[in-house]
Amino acid sequence: MRTKWYFAFLAIAAAFCFILFTLVVKSHRLDSFDFNTTVRLQDHIPVKLDTMFSYLSLIGSAEVISALLVILLILRRKLIGGLIAFSLFAAAHFTELIGKTFLHHPGPPYLFFRYNLGLEFPSSYVQPGSSYPSGHSLRAVFLAILLTYFIMTTKKLKHKVLFLIPIYLLLAATLVSRVSLGEHWTTDVIGGSLLGGSIAFLSLIFL
Repeated sequence: MRTKWYFAFLAIAAAFCFILFTLVVKSHRLDSFDFNTTVRLQDHIPVKLDTMFSYLSLIGSAEVISALLVILLILRRKLIGGLIAFSLFAAAHFTELIGKTFLHHPGPPYLFFRYNLGLEFPSSYVQPGSSYPSGHSLRAVFLAILLTYFIMTTKKLKHKVLFLIPIYLLLAATLVSRVSLGEHWTTDVIGGSLLGGSIAFLSLIFL
């Protein structure tokens, strides 16, 4: 029971931070920070890494992550909890679309765009107008938190840290790729991460 209250506290805290951060983004006080961070990242990250980051972008699409999530929840064998978690995951994307529709926060101009794969999933064509928050960041953080919980609560699994290290390396690379590829501003990534974290902790209450 204490664990559930702990997850509830983390979910509320992350949601509060998301709302507060969204208000700051709406005020455009971080616009120069976004621009400067993008310029510096693209200056320091070699173009030869763009293909790897582009594949991460593809893997982080709504279609792929949703499929992975369904598989994970089936393996968890908690039907009701799994349905609630997936419903919350879907609700988070609805929140994302609301933000991108009503919060005026245009994404990086095309001159920053470095995604270099010809393949894109249908979800990439959903462009409400703005870029806040990042859906890829939402999904990446959500999945990373659920995977962490599943790994840490699996008694038969030894050397759990060895499984967590690649998960968080991939998470970090995915978040950085959103900015380095010119897909999102840093504030988009932070907002998406907070939203994904909030929904993930809320989901863990039922799993």
